[in-house]
Amino acid sequence: MNPDEEARSLLARFSELTVCQQVITHQFDVLQSRSHMMLTLATLTLTITGFSGPKIAASNVVSQYAMILGLVFVLAAVVVTLAGTLRIRWLTQVGQGDAEAVIRDMIVYRNQKTRLFRIELTLLVLGLTFYVLSVITYMLVGLE
Repeated sequence: MNPDEEARSLLARFSELTVCQQVITHQFDVLQSRSHMMLTLATLTLTITGFSGPKIAASNVVSQYAMILGLVFVLAAVVVTLAGTLRIRWLTQVGQGDAEAVIRDMIVYRNQKTRLFRIELTLLVLGLTFYVLSVITYMLVGLE
């Protein structure tokens, strides 16, 4: 559904602007809580790296480069999260005009943040994948 259709659908379902705004506000709350969860995972990764990262990276070249790539992607995810999804713009600043235009503009703003969230999630998953690869490689070398 495009933003215009979604705005009309919300207004048809709930008929009041304030109820539609509450629905969209809840969707922003979901994005924010998931972004906080991603920051927690990134923080854990960086903390663990501080303790065991040098030992893992020193074990072999694959672990070293995988850890570097992992950290770069995790840090990129953090930067995009802080500058993107967690950037504040109040919903009361979004949209002008009739109820449908206001709701449409809120939906467009939500969709922008959702796209950013997908990018953040992709960066974090790539980072964690490389990070885990470095640990697996470290463990395999340790077993030989």
